[in-house]
Amino acid sequence: MALWRRINSRSHHVHRLDKRIFPLMVVFVPLFGQSKQEWLGTFLKLPNGIPCDDTFARVFARLNPQQMQNSFISWVKSVSQVMKGEVVAIDGKTLRHSYDRGGDKGAIHMVSAWASANRLVLGQSKVDDKSNEITAIPELLKILEINGCIVTIDAMGCQKEIASQIVQQGADYVLALKGNQGSLFEDVQWLFEQAITTNFVDVDHDFCQSIDKGHGRLEIRRCWTLSNLDYLTQLPLWTGLQTIALVQSERRINGKVTTENRYYISSLPCNAFLIANAVRTHWSIENSLHWVLDVSFHEDASRIRKDHSPENMAVLRHFALNLLSRDKSSKFSMRAKRNKAAWDLAYLNHLLSL
Repeated sequence: MALWRRINSRSHHVHRLDKRIFPLMVVFVPLFGQSKQEWLGTFLKLPNGIPCDDTFARVFARLNPQQMQNSFISWVKSVSQVMKGEVVAIDGKTLRHSYDRGGDKGAIHMVSAWASANRLVLGQSKVDDKSNEITAIPELLKILEINGCIVTIDAMGCQKEIASQIVQQGADYVLALKGNQGSLFEDVQWLFEQAITTNFVDVDHDFCQSIDKGHGRLEIRRCWTLSNLDYLTQLPLWTGLQTIALVQSERRINGKVTTENRYYISSLPCNAFLIANAVRTHWSIENSLHWVLDVSFHEDASRIRKDHSPENMAVLRHFALNLLSRDKSSKFSMRAKRNKAAWDLAYLNHLLSL
Protein backbone atom coordinates (compact mmCIF):
# COMPACT_ATOMS: atom_id res chain seq x y z
CA MET A 1 0.00 0.00 0.00
CA ALA A 2 1.35 3.42 -0.84
CA LEU A 3 0.43 6.88 0.30
CA TRP A 4 0.01 9.52 -2.41
CA ARG A 5 0.04 13.16 -1.49
CA ARG A 6 0.89 16.50 -3.08
CA ILE A 7 3.35 17.69 -0.46
CA ASN A 8 5.14 20.57 -2.11
CA SER A 9 2.72 23.51 -2.14
CA ARG A 10 4.98 25.55 -4.41
CA SER A 11 5.11 23.03 -7.26
CA HIS A 12 3.09 20.41 -9.12
CA HIS A 13 5.46 17.63 -8.12
CA VAL A 14 3.86 14.60 -6.51
CA HIS A 15 6.06 12.29 -4.40
CA ARG A 16 5.06 8.71 -3.73
CA LEU A 17 5.70 7.53 -0.17
CA ASP A 18 5.78 3.81 0.55
CA LYS A 19 4.70 2.96 4.12
CA ARG A 20 7.89 0.95 4.76
CA ILE A 21 10.26 3.58 3.45
CA PHE A 22 8.54 6.76 4.61
CA PRO A 23 9.69 6.46 8.26
CA LEU A 24 13.28 5.90 7.19
CA MET A 25 13.19 8.81 4.76
CA VAL A 26 12.00 11.15 7.50
CA VAL A 27 14.44 9.92 10.11
CA PHE A 28 17.46 10.23 7.81
CA VAL A 29 15.97 13.26 6.00
CA PRO A 30 16.77 14.46 2.50
CA LEU A 31 20.55 13.99 2.67
CA PHE A 32 20.12 10.28 3.24
CA GLY A 33 17.54 10.12 0.47
CA GLN A 34 19.86 11.84 -1.97
CA SER A 35 22.73 9.52 -1.03
CA LYS A 36 20.57 6.39 -1.31
CA GLN A 37 18.26 7.39 -4.16
CA GLU A 38 19.21 4.37 -6.25
CA TRP A 39 18.39 2.02 -3.35
CA LEU A 40 15.13 3.83 -2.63
CA GLY A 41 14.27 3.44 -6.29
CA THR A 42 14.01 -0.32 -5.78
CA PHE A 43 10.97 0.33 -3.56
CA LEU A 44 9.24 3.28 -5.19
CA LYS A 45 9.37 5.60 -8.16
CA LEU A 46 10.95 9.00 -7.61
CA PRO A 47 10.45 10.89 -10.87
CA ASN A 48 10.85 14.23 -9.08
CA GLY A 49 13.76 13.22 -6.89
CA ILE A 50 13.95 13.41 -3.11
CA PRO A 51 11.66 15.94 -1.36
CA CYS A 52 13.41 18.89 0.31
CA ASP A 53 13.61 19.35 4.07
CA ASP A 54 10.80 21.95 4.07
CA THR A 55 8.52 19.40 2.42
CA PHE A 56 9.31 16.81 5.07
CA ALA A 57 8.58 19.40 7.75
CA ARG A 58 5.19 20.22 6.23
CA VAL A 59 4.27 16.55 5.90
CA PHE A 60 5.07 15.85 9.53
CA ALA A 61 3.18 18.89 10.73
CA ARG A 62 0.04 17.83 8.85
CA LEU A 63 -0.01 14.05 9.29
CA ASN A 64 -2.86 12.87 11.50
CA PRO A 65 -1.12 11.65 14.69
CA GLN A 66 -3.96 9.25 15.44
CA GLN A 67 -3.38 7.53 12.11
CA MET A 68 0.34 7.37 12.88
CA GLN A 69 -0.51 5.83 16.24
CA ASN A 70 -2.87 3.28 14.68
CA SER A 71 -0.27 2.28 12.11
CA PHE A 72 2.37 1.89 14.81
CA ILE A 73 0.09 -0.27 16.99
CA SER A 74 -0.85 -2.43 14.01
CA TRP A 75 2.81 -2.98 13.15
CA VAL A 76 3.79 -3.82 16.75
CA LYS A 77 0.99 -6.38 17.03
CA SER A 78 2.11 -7.97 13.76
CA VAL A 79 5.73 -8.48 14.86
CA SER A 80 5.42 -9.31 18.56
CA GLN A 81 3.16 -10.77 21.20
CA VAL A 82 3.28 -9.98 24.90
CA MET A 83 3.84 -13.02 27.09
CA LYS A 84 1.75 -14.09 30.04
CA GLY A 85 3.21 -12.56 33.19
CA GLU A 86 5.24 -10.00 31.24
CA VAL A 87 5.64 -6.65 32.98
CA VAL A 88 4.23 -3.77 30.93
CA ALA A 89 5.56 -0.53 32.38
CA ILE A 90 3.62 2.66 31.72
CA ASP A 91 5.37 5.97 32.23
CA GLY A 92 5.40 9.51 30.90
CA LYS A 93 8.18 11.61 29.37
CA THR A 94 8.27 15.28 28.42
CA LEU A 95 9.93 16.19 25.13
CA ARG A 96 11.76 19.12 26.68
CA HIS A 97 12.51 21.20 23.61
CA SER A 98 9.23 20.65 21.78
CA TYR A 99 7.83 23.91 23.15
CA ASP A 100 7.02 26.77 20.79
CA ARG A 101 7.17 30.16 22.49
CA GLY A 102 6.08 31.94 19.33
CA GLY A 103 2.98 29.78 19.12
CA ASP A 104 2.37 29.92 22.88
CA LYS A 105 2.73 26.15 23.05
CA GLY A 106 4.35 24.20 25.87
CA ALA A 107 6.47 21.08 25.53
CA ILE A 108 4.43 17.96 24.80
CA HIS A 109 4.23 15.04 27.23
CA MET A 110 3.93 11.46 25.98
CA VAL A 111 2.84 8.41 27.98
CA SER A 112 4.35 5.16 26.69
CA ALA A 113 3.88 1.45 27.38
CA TRP A 114 7.06 -0.64 27.50
CA ALA A 115 7.06 -4.46 27.26
CA SER A 116 9.95 -5.45 29.51
CA ALA A 117 10.64 -8.96 28.18
CA ASN A 118 10.19 -8.09 24.51
CA ARG A 119 11.98 -4.77 25.04
CA LEU A 120 9.52 -3.03 22.75
CA VAL A 121 7.35 0.06 22.91
CA LEU A 122 3.77 -1.21 22.67
CA GLY A 123 2.12 2.17 22.21
CA GLN A 124 2.02 5.80 23.24
CA SER A 125 -0.47 8.57 23.92
CA LYS A 126 -0.02 12.32 24.00
CA VAL A 127 -1.21 14.09 27.14
CA ASP A 128 -3.64 16.89 26.31
CA ASP A 129 -2.28 20.38 26.93
CA LYS A 130 -4.71 21.12 29.78
CA SER A 131 -4.70 17.64 31.30
CA ASN A 132 -2.27 15.11 32.80
CA GLU A 133 -1.32 11.44 32.69
CA ILE A 134 -4.48 10.41 34.56
CA THR A 135 -6.56 11.02 31.41
CA ALA A 136 -3.94 9.76 28.94
CA ILE A 137 -3.28 6.38 30.60
CA PRO A 138 -6.83 5.00 30.10
CA GLU A 139 -6.70 5.98 26.42
CA LEU A 140 -3.38 4.19 26.05
CA LEU A 141 -4.63 1.09 27.85
CA LYS A 142 -7.60 0.85 25.47
CA ILE A 143 -5.36 0.20 22.48
CA LEU A 144 -3.09 -2.32 24.23
CA GLU A 145 -3.48 -6.09 24.40
CA ILE A 146 -2.43 -6.73 28.01
CA ASN A 147 -4.34 -9.89 28.88
CA GLY A 148 -2.23 -11.93 31.31
CA CYS A 149 0.33 -9.15 31.82
CA ILE A 150 1.38 -7.24 34.93
CA VAL A 151 0.90 -3.49 34.42
CA THR A 152 3.09 -1.19 36.51
CA ILE A 153 2.48 2.55 36.89
CA ASP A 154 3.92 5.22 39.17
CA ALA A 155 1.86 7.11 41.76
CA MET A 156 0.24 9.46 39.22
CA GLY A 157 -1.54 6.47 37.70
CA CYS A 158 -2.65 5.01 41.02
CA GLN A 159 -6.34 5.66 40.39
CA LYS A 160 -9.42 3.53 41.07
CA GLU A 161 -10.67 3.80 37.48
CA ILE A 162 -7.29 2.83 36.04
CA ALA A 163 -6.99 -0.19 38.37
CA SER A 164 -10.48 -1.29 37.36
CA GLN A 165 -9.72 -0.92 33.65
CA ILE A 166 -6.55 -3.00 33.94
CA VAL A 167 -8.44 -5.84 35.63
CA GLN A 168 -11.28 -5.63 33.10
CA GLN A 169 -8.71 -6.04 30.31
CA GLY A 170 -7.50 -9.28 31.90
CA ALA A 171 -4.28 -8.01 33.46
CA ASP A 172 -2.91 -7.49 36.98
CA TYR A 173 -1.56 -4.25 38.38
CA VAL A 174 1.22 -3.07 40.67
CA LEU A 175 0.66 0.63 41.38
CA ALA A 176 2.96 2.93 43.34
CA LEU A 177 1.13 4.48 46.28
CA LYS A 178 1.78 7.95 47.66
CA GLY A 179 -0.13 10.65 49.49
CA ASN A 180 -2.32 11.46 46.49
CA GLN A 181 -4.65 8.68 47.65
CA GLY A 182 -5.15 10.17 51.11
CA SER A 183 -6.38 7.67 53.70
CA LEU A 184 -5.35 4.64 51.62
CA PHE A 185 -1.69 5.64 51.83
CA GLU A 186 -1.98 6.36 55.54
CA ASP A 187 -3.73 3.04 56.21
CA VAL A 188 -1.17 1.02 54.25
CA GLN A 189 1.68 2.78 56.01
CA TRP A 190 0.07 2.09 59.41
CA LEU A 191 -0.42 -1.62 58.65
CA PHE A 192 3.26 -2.06 57.85
CA GLU A 193 4.36 -0.04 60.87
CA GLN A 194 2.31 -2.33 63.13
CA ALA A 195 3.59 -5.47 61.43
CA ILE A 196 7.22 -4.36 61.69
CA THR A 197 6.75 -3.49 65.37
CA THR A 198 5.74 -7.12 66.08
CA ASN A 199 8.33 -8.50 63.65
CA PHE A 200 5.42 -9.81 61.56
CA VAL A 201 4.45 -12.33 64.25
CA ASP A 202 0.98 -13.76 63.53
CA VAL A 203 0.80 -11.57 60.41
CA ASP A 204 0.03 -13.26 57.09
CA HIS A 205 2.89 -11.98 54.95
CA ASP A 206 5.65 -12.81 52.50
CA PHE A 207 9.22 -11.51 52.27
CA CYS A 208 12.14 -11.51 49.85
CA GLN A 209 15.52 -9.81 49.70
CA SER A 210 18.17 -9.19 47.06
CA ILE A 211 21.71 -7.84 47.39
CA ASP A 212 23.71 -6.07 44.69
CA LYS A 213 27.36 -5.28 45.27
CA GLY A 214 29.94 -3.57 43.10
CA HIS A 215 31.94 -0.40 42.42
CA GLY A 216 32.15 0.40 46.14
CA ARG A 217 28.40 0.27 46.48
CA LEU A 218 26.14 -2.16 48.32
CA GLU A 219 22.39 -2.12 47.73
CA ILE A 220 19.94 -4.27 49.66
CA ARG A 221 16.35 -4.46 48.44
CA ARG A 222 13.72 -5.87 50.74
CA CYS A 223 10.07 -6.49 49.98
CA TRP A 224 7.29 -7.34 52.41
CA THR A 225 3.75 -8.11 51.26
CA LEU A 226 0.54 -8.32 53.30
CA SER A 227 -2.73 -9.95 52.27
CA ASN A 228 -5.01 -9.23 55.26
CA LEU A 229 -6.47 -5.92 54.10
CA ASP A 230 -9.61 -5.75 56.25
CA TYR A 231 -8.31 -2.58 57.92
CA LEU A 232 -8.34 -0.67 54.63
CA THR A 233 -11.48 1.45 54.54
CA GLN A 234 -11.05 1.99 50.78
CA LEU A 235 -10.69 -1.73 49.98
CA PRO A 236 -14.15 -2.08 48.33
CA LEU A 237 -13.34 0.83 46.00
CA TRP A 238 -10.28 -0.81 44.43
CA THR A 239 -11.12 -3.53 41.91
CA GLY A 240 -9.09 -6.70 42.40
CA LEU A 241 -6.93 -5.37 45.24
CA GLN A 242 -5.36 -8.38 47.02
CA THR A 243 -1.97 -7.30 48.29
CA ILE A 244 -0.10 -4.31 49.65
CA ALA A 245 3.68 -4.11 49.50
CA LEU A 246 6.54 -2.27 51.17
CA VAL A 247 9.73 -2.10 49.13
CA GLN A 248 12.76 -0.89 51.05
CA SER A 249 16.00 0.11 49.34
CA GLU A 250 19.10 0.40 51.51
CA ARG A 251 22.23 1.83 49.89
CA ARG A 252 25.69 1.84 51.42
CA ILE A 253 28.27 3.98 49.65
CA ASN A 254 31.59 4.97 51.24
CA GLY A 255 30.27 4.27 54.71
CA LYS A 256 27.12 6.32 54.20
CA VAL A 257 23.79 4.51 54.53
CA THR A 258 20.53 5.76 53.00
CA THR A 259 17.16 4.02 53.22
CA GLU A 260 14.04 4.61 51.14
CA ASN A 261 10.61 3.06 51.70
CA ARG A 262 8.05 2.85 48.90
CA TYR A 263 4.53 1.45 49.06
CA TYR A 264 2.47 -0.37 46.43
CA ILE A 265 -0.98 -1.87 45.94
CA SER A 266 -1.51 -4.88 43.71
CA SER A 267 -4.08 -7.29 42.34
CA LEU A 268 -1.43 -10.03 42.45
CA PRO A 269 -1.42 -12.65 45.21
CA CYS A 270 0.76 -12.15 48.29
CA ASN A 271 4.03 -13.07 46.59
CA ALA A 272 6.90 -10.80 47.60
CA PHE A 273 9.29 -12.00 44.90
CA LEU A 274 6.73 -11.50 42.12
CA ILE A 275 5.86 -7.98 43.22
CA ALA A 276 9.47 -6.98 43.94
CA ASN A 277 10.44 -8.15 40.47
CA ALA A 278 7.60 -6.13 38.90
CA VAL A 279 8.67 -3.02 40.82
CA ARG A 280 12.29 -3.37 39.80
CA THR A 281 11.40 -4.20 36.21
CA HIS A 282 9.26 -1.05 36.00
CA TRP A 283 12.38 1.08 36.14
CA SER A 284 13.68 -0.55 32.96
CA ILE A 285 11.49 1.93 31.10
CA GLU A 286 13.83 4.67 32.33
CA ASN A 287 17.05 2.93 31.28
CA SER A 288 15.87 1.04 28.22
CA LEU A 289 13.47 3.59 26.73
CA HIS A 290 13.69 7.15 28.06
CA TRP A 291 17.49 7.15 28.41
CA VAL A 292 18.00 5.58 24.98
CA LEU A 293 15.66 8.10 23.35
CA ASP A 294 17.68 10.94 24.85
CA VAL A 295 21.19 9.57 24.32
CA SER A 296 20.85 7.67 21.04
CA PHE A 297 17.99 9.59 19.40
CA HIS A 298 18.61 13.01 21.02
CA GLU A 299 14.90 13.38 21.75
CA ASP A 300 15.26 16.02 24.46
CA ALA A 301 17.44 18.15 22.19
CA SER A 302 15.02 18.03 19.26
CA ARG A 303 13.48 21.41 18.36
CA ILE A 304 10.81 19.92 16.12
CA ARG A 305 7.74 21.73 17.41
CA LYS A 306 5.26 22.75 14.69
CA ASP A 307 1.68 21.44 14.80
CA HIS A 308 1.64 17.61 14.92
CA SER A 309 5.37 17.25 14.24
CA PRO A 310 6.59 16.53 17.81
CA GLU A 311 4.00 13.80 18.39
CA ASN A 312 4.56 12.19 15.00
CA MET A 313 8.33 12.22 15.48
CA ALA A 314 7.95 10.61 18.91
CA VAL A 315 6.04 7.75 17.29
CA LEU A 316 8.70 7.37 14.59
CA ARG A 317 11.48 7.26 17.18
CA HIS A 318 9.60 4.44 18.88
CA PHE A 319 9.28 2.70 15.53
CA ALA A 320 13.03 2.99 14.90
CA LEU A 321 13.90 1.91 18.44
CA ASN A 322 11.66 -1.17 18.17
CA LEU A 323 13.13 -2.10 14.81
CA LEU A 324 16.69 -1.83 16.11
CA SER A 325 15.79 -3.66 19.34
CA ARG A 326 14.42 -6.59 17.33
CA ASP A 327 17.79 -7.06 15.63
CA LYS A 328 19.68 -9.79 17.51
CA SER A 329 22.40 -10.23 14.91
CA SER A 330 24.84 -8.00 16.80
CA LYS A 331 25.52 -6.70 20.27
CA PHE A 332 26.16 -3.14 19.11
CA SER A 333 24.74 -0.21 21.04
CA MET A 334 21.59 1.45 19.78
CA ARG A 335 23.63 4.38 18.47
CA ALA A 336 26.02 2.05 16.64
CA LYS A 337 23.11 0.20 15.06
CA ARG A 338 21.66 3.49 13.82
CA ASN A 339 24.97 4.43 12.24
CA LYS A 340 25.38 1.00 10.69
CA ALA A 341 21.90 1.24 9.17
CA ALA A 342 22.87 4.53 7.53
CA TRP A 343 26.17 3.20 6.19
CA ASP A 344 25.44 -0.43 5.34
CA LEU A 345 22.60 -1.16 2.90
CA ALA A 346 22.81 -4.89 3.60
CA TYR A 347 22.18 -4.23 7.27
CA LEU A 348 19.38 -1.79 6.45
CA ASN A 349 17.72 -4.42 4.28
CA HIS A 350 18.12 -6.89 7.13
CA LEU A 351 16.31 -4.51 9.50
CA LEU A 352 13.46 -4.01 7.05
CA SER A 353 13.03 -7.77 6.78
CA LEU A 354 12.54 -8.28 10.54
